[in-house]
Amino acid sequence: MNDLPDYISEEALRRFVKDALAEDVGSGDITTEAVVDETVLAEGQCLAREDGILAGLAMAEYVFSTVDECIRCSWKCEDGEAIRAGAPFGTAHGPAQGLLVAERLVLNLMQRMSGIATLTHRFVDAVKEFPVQIMDTRKTAPGLRLLDKWAVRLGGGTNHRLGLHDMFLIKENHIAAAGGVAQALRAADRHRREQGLPALIEVETRTLDEVREVLRAGCADRILLDNMVDLSGDGSGGNRIDVSRLREATTLIDGRIPTEASGNVTLDTVRAIAETGVQYISCGALTHSVKALDISLQLRMV
Repeated sequence: MNDLPDYISEEALRRFVKDALAEDVGSGDITTEAVVDETVLAEGQCLAREDGILAGLAMAEYVFSTVDECIRCSWKCEDGEAIRAGAPFGTAHGPAQGLLVAERLVLNLMQRMSGIATLTHRFVDAVKEFPVQIMDTRKTAPGLRLLDKWAVRLGGGTNHRLGLHDMFLIKENHIAAAGGVAQALRAADRHRREQGLPALIEVETRTLDEVREVLRAGCADRILLDNMVDLSGDGSGGNRIDVSRLREATTLIDGRIPTEASGNVTLDTVRAIAETGVQYISCGALTHSVKALDISLQLRMV
C-alpha cells in the first residue's frame, strides 16, 4: 500500500471509512443479505472506462478490509500512475456479500480521487516548462478535505494550507476588519511571535498599491496576487487572456517575496499565468467542481 501523506493517519482513515460505511450500509444491506448466500465467493475486476490518473487504491483497500477482512486486493499499478480506458488495473477477491457491500463506497472514493488527480495532472502538465507549482485550495467537499488534497498530490500538485489552523492567510475581509493591509500584517506577525507559531503568513492583494503596502510592511512570507488575470471576449466565442496586471505585480515584487496567483485559473489560462514568473498558482476548480473518472467494478462468481 502507498505511503500516506504526513497529514493523514491510519486511525483517521479507518474512522472515515467506518463513518462512510455507517452512512451507506446502516443496519445492513438487505438486498445482498436476501439474494446472495454468504458462502459464495467472487472476484471483482477494477476497470477504467477513460484515460486518467489513478488515485484511491489505498482507500479501496481500507474499505474492503473493513467490510470483510477476508477480501484480498491485487493491483497492477499504483496510486498516481496513468491508466488507460478499457485496461483492468486490479482485482478484489473474497466473499461476494462483502464485495457487494463495499462496491459503491470503493467506487465513489476512487472515482472522485482519480478525477481530482487527473485534472491536477493536466494543469501540472500544462506548465511543466516553468518553475511553478500548481496548488489546491480549501474549496473541498466538507468531510473530504484530506482525501481531496491527497488526490491533488497524487496528480502532481502541491497542497496549500490544510485549514485555518496551519497558515495565516490574510484576505480581503480580514484587511477590511483590521483597517488596512499593513495593520493586518503586523497583527498577524505579532500573534505569530507571541504564540510561537511556525505558520507562514500570506496576504491577499488585488491592486499594485496593496502590493506596495505589503512590501513596505515587510513581514509577509508569501503574497497572493488575486484576480489579476483579466478575460475579455475575442469575438469568436473565446476569451482573450490579459496577464499584464499580474506581470506588473511580479516585476514590482522582483523576487523579494514568493508569489501566488489565483483567480481565473483554467487550463486555457494557466500557461500564460505561469509565464509571468509567479512561483505558485492556486486553483479551486481542482476540487470544487470535480468530474469523477469513470471506473467500474465488475463481479464474477468463482
